[in-house]
Amino acid sequence: MELSLYIHIPFCAGKCDYCDFYSIAADSKILNRKEFLNILIKEINYQIDYFNVKNIPTVYIGGGTPSVLGKDIKIIFDALKKIPAFTPIEFTVEANPESLTEEFLDICKEGGVTRLSIGVQTFYDPSRLSVNRAGNAAITEKALSLASKYYPDTLSADLITGFPFHTKEIVAEDIKRLLDFNPASVSVYSLTVEDQTKLYKNLKEGKFSLPKTETADKLWLTARDMLIDNGYGHYEVSNFAKQGGQCIHNIRYWRMRGWMGAGPAASGTVIDYEKEKAVRYTNAPDLEAYLKNTQDSKEQLVINKEELLKEVLLMGYRYCEGPAPEWGVEKYIQKTLEKWKDKDKMLFLNNFLLDAFGELGNNDISNL
Repeated sequence: MELSLYIHIPFCAGKCDYCDFYSIAADSKILNRKEFLNILIKEINYQIDYFNVKNIPTVYIGGGTPSVLGKDIKIIFDALKKIPAFTPIEFTVEANPESLTEEFLDICKEGGVTRLSIGVQTFYDPSRLSVNRAGNAAITEKALSLASKYYPDTLSADLITGFPFHTKEIVAEDIKRLLDFNPASVSVYSLTVEDQTKLYKNLKEGKFSLPKTETADKLWLTARDMLIDNGYGHYEVSNFAKQGGQCIHNIRYWRMRGWMGAGPAASGTVIDYEKEKAVRYTNAPDLEAYLKNTQDSKEQLVINKEELLKEVLLMGYRYCEGPAPEWGVEKYIQKTLEKWKDKDKMLFLNNFLLDAFGELGNNDISNL
């Protein structure tokens, strides 16, 4: 059994107003860091034994903000090294500029981390302040400069367009400043407003406004065009990379290859390829329940063939090369492929899935 590994570190220095990922303050009173890390390691080892995992090809430690762990992240690295199946070809750790230190980077290098992903989002300080984003442009540039020395060929960065006060000029400046540090890959997301976030509440109360939809689209396209002009291939809906800089771990998601998930709010998917079904398990977004390992802290879902094929399509057509060939989904969507084969490529990507899902919704997979 070959499964990738995702580890969720649910701690942040502060909560950004737009974020709906599960996280708690790194200085929370309910947080016993060593206790959390010990339980996390037990969960990882349990899953490896339970699923009889023989190879872990990629590892991704995300969050939250893994870099707030500081030197304690070494506890995870040391535990992983003891696992016989731990022979990853790619090992990614996320970091935010305000908690990135030289000591943390030294520990990452010694721990076998091959790729660092930094949450930049924007350099424009008024936009950062408007959404309660920690740090500032100066701290971000200092962190990128430091990280690029440790990971000159595998540095990754995230950007978001469509923040309050964003203009095409500001987005263009964000791209220009980021490219000064020569990242291997860049993710660009258009800001979305999720219910129950502080951003949603602030917008409802009229404290500020966001760019209108058409303007927001143009902001994202500004970033896309600049990256392409600077040699970055657009290899997934929101992801760009230089040759060889693609994130292998994420490609495994998009091509529906199985993975384990460990930590509060983490999700894993284990696929039975012969029977074309899968099991998805999810830890509750609740640190206290996770530490107690209570019965209601986990949820399990069996994914049947039809639903699994829908996910194969949904994830696969996010990726420029489409679904993994071993799924053979073309045989299920011949009518849709014929309809769209002569369409413009971007139009295809924007509309193909809606059409294919409409067909799948008829529960007549064999005739698609």
